[in-house]
Amino acid sequence: MDELLAKASQGVDPDSPDAFLHIYLNLLNLMPWAAMFWWSVAFVVVGAAVGWFRGRVVEGIVWSATLGPIGWIVILMKPVRRPRAGPPPLK
Repeated sequence: MDELLAKASQGVDPDSPDAFLHIYLNLLNLMPWAAMFWWSVAFVVVGAAVGWFRGRVVEGIVWSATLGPIGWIVILMKPVRRPRAGPPPLK
């Protein structure tokens, strides 16, 4: 924890009015943004594939973009959507 605090407060004057902003930006710089982006893309691609097999491509993309791998489970729990064989019945 001391190392994280040292990295976050590196080059920050604690008495300055924007010290919180600088500490916050230092913490954001420690995040692996590229890896997080590519993992998110992979989750959405797999979600689209699962949705395609279940007949729910858009739902697969939305659920996996929102919840990641948990979105896959949401799509797998929904029933398979079958296309209709013909026109709708007349009343």
